[in-house]
Amino acid sequence: MVLDHNIGVAKMAGYAQWFEDFADKHRVIIEGLEELSDDELVAYFEYDNMCKRHPDFCPLYAEGRKCHNIEDLNCYLCACPLFRFCDTGIDRIGEKMRYSLCVVGSRWSTTAETETAIHQDCSECSLPHRRSFIKKYFDRNWQKIMCEVPMCKEKEE
Repeated sequence: MVLDHNIGVAKMAGYAQWFEDFADKHRVIIEGLEELSDDELVAYFEYDNMCKRHPDFCPLYAEGRKCHNIEDLNCYLCACPLFRFCDTGIDRIGEKMRYSLCVVGSRWSTTAETETAIHQDCSECSLPHRRSFIKKYFDRNWQKIMCEVPMCKEKEE
């Protein structure tokens, strides 16, 4: 299940480390494709193409599985610009620390909870993997698209 993968990443390296590592991988690919138009660039990030050309881009590629079961999965964004995280915690809900959330409260998302933590579960939301959504937020600089995702930059530095 993707949620297990996402929470595992958060527990092992933290959201912030994943965010920085992914931004670097994305930037390297983009730099090699400067000649493509914006539409061609988005098309390049289709799941099947990325699995073949950049098998290390996503750990799920090695397992031969998608993060979301949709036919036209696009990996340009991977994460969602509506997702927010803070490795030191956003707030407390009862006795649990919330580490991530969806700012629009997507009807396709829920939470995953442990005894002490709450993490956003976006595994049923495919919006950031659809071309129309990508085009709405598109920029060749992934970090510019995702600039509001990390909520506690000052705490994590």
